[in-house]
Amino acid sequence: MTDISFPRLWRIRDRVLSNEDHTLVMGIVNVTPDSFSDGGTLETHREAIAHGLKLWEQGADIVDIGGESTRPGATPVTAADEFDRVVPVVAALVERGVVVSIDTMKATVAGAAIAAGAHIVNDITALTDPEMAPLCAESAVGVVLMHMQGTPQTMQNDPDYADVVTEVLEYLESRARFATDNGINTDRIVIDPGIGFGKQFHHNLSLLGGVARFAATGFPVLIGTSRKGFLGKILRDAGFEVPAADRDAATASTVALAIAGGATIVRVHNVGHGVQAARTADAMVRAPLGR
Repeated sequence: MTDISFPRLWRIRDRVLSNEDHTLVMGIVNVTPDSFSDGGTLETHREAIAHGLKLWEQGADIVDIGGESTRPGATPVTAADEFDRVVPVVAALVERGVVVSIDTMKATVAGAAIAAGAHIVNDITALTDPEMAPLCAESAVGVVLMHMQGTPQTMQNDPDYADVVTEVLEYLESRARFATDNGINTDRIVIDPGIGFGKQFHHNLSLLGGVARFAATGFPVLIGTSRKGFLGKILRDAGFEVPAADRDAATASTVALAIAGGATIVRVHNVGHGVQAARTADAMVRAPLGR
């Protein structure tokens, strides 16, 4: 089992999140018609706000709001449409004391969400929008830098790596340097290897098994495996055809594995199951350290 040093601190605006006592759980709220496991289930702002509050009450440390599906082959949406979907939800949840992350690759949307009170920008393109890094630096939000080969429209067109863990790690270290060069403090950065984003089945398994190498960078590490296609393949190979929405048990096993490898944050759809899995793994991983 990985020797994990605690705590890992993450500064987000005027707050500090720490995994000293427990792994952080990020709950997912997709305000989209076409996300892979829950698209169209939250059709109104009221439904999305209620779902975000439910995740918070179930123990989420962060609620991540997204208004554009990033599943393989997803159709891009305009900034205006994304804005309309997410900003009222962000504002309502922040008003109720929720720690909110905005899942977007567009600086205009991120800026509006930050103005509405968002604490974190979760960017699958790792600050590719030229306005994103200055915005995040000025507002002092937390930043999630994720690896993706290609775009959501192209990322599963035969992605290839000579050594996926090394290549993804080098990319994230380079983007972290870019972020700090552009004024984002190191203690505001989290890295995410992007499981399922431009990766084949074996790449995803290698990344999940290599979490310790990402944790060794000193940056907090976010792992998002929830309900993803590689879990469906594992279950299919075992003789079970399980639709995405029913993969929470499989997700829980990957949550435990990620925590054993040193993950700081796990991102899940089902927060009730995710928190139980995380607390169980925490008890085992932290026990040798007397925690």
